[in-house]
Amino acid sequence: MVESKQQWKAWLYLAPAIVLLLVFTVWPIINTVAMAFMEGYSGLTKAGGEATFKIGFGNFIHVVGHPDFQQAMKNTILLCVFTVPLSTILALLIAVALNAIKPLRKALQTIFFLPYVTNSIAIGMVFAAMFNVIGTIGTRRPLIISYGIINDIIRLFGGNWVNWINSGSEYWANMFVMVVYIVWNALPFKILVLLGGLQSINKQYYDAAKVDSAPRWRVLTRITVPLLSPMIAYVVITGFIGGFKEYTSIVGIFGENMGPAHDAGRLNTMVGLIYDSLEMDNQGGASAAALILFGIILIVTLINLQVSKKRVHY
Repeated sequence: MVESKQQWKAWLYLAPAIVLLLVFTVWPIINTVAMAFMEGYSGLTKAGGEATFKIGFGNFIHVVGHPDFQQAMKNTILLCVFTVPLSTILALLIAVALNAIKPLRKALQTIFFLPYVTNSIAIGMVFAAMFNVIGTIGTRRPLIISYGIINDIIRLFGGNWVNWINSGSEYWANMFVMVVYIVWNALPFKILVLLGGLQSINKQYYDAAKVDSAPRWRVLTRITVPLLSPMIAYVVITGFIGGFKEYTSIVGIFGENMGPAHDAGRLNTMVGLIYDSLEMDNQGGASAAALILFGIILIVTLINLQVSKKRVHY
């Protein structure tokens, strides 16, 4: 009885956080859902006192049928399919290697974690400089001033330089650069999670494997991966969620054009499409695109959770 009388104090302490949550999280979600069904809605016209719109599914139909949506969806799905499995496998191998190293382990963990606390745009600019070719590469006889660090390495081993991100570059060259950057940027967080999981595994399993003289690959596939499956499932799910929200990585490499100079918007993603709609004062279309993105992420997450029930060992 005494505890129930003191609950008002708990609610009083929680009140500021609850108010902020309602104002900056709950209300924007409700408003986004409402605007998605308002055809022709414009915040500028509403601010001027002329709110003219009708209720319907026109925003969703317009967004799905727009060519930019199809390109953005293609780019987003490809980035997820390429980067999530690759980054997860690399993170697992690096985490296993770090866990086996005793000297300088903490120093190496710090080095691998540094990219996670670095600004994504700044990292993207560094990657853009690495792949950038400076010169008149659009002419028949290009005058190259600098091939970039990556092309210099390729030429050092006798290969031909590649136009990665400049005007005239191919779509798959652009996609390769984005995959390399996103995988590198995603590794620190996944390594940290998997390394924490590895350090919590009971050492008796590995001692038993040594007694049986089990090879390392069998220890990895039969002991490490099954016991680490909850963490692997977590990084895969969060990886897909982050992959579907990719935006800053493309801006960091290609700038606001979201693609090379000759084909602006080539690498636009779903989040970029939402921002483009907002810039054109099309809040209804942006809200519809945001709900579609939410639905896709929800479906992918539910599929991953369903698969995890059969594959994850707790």
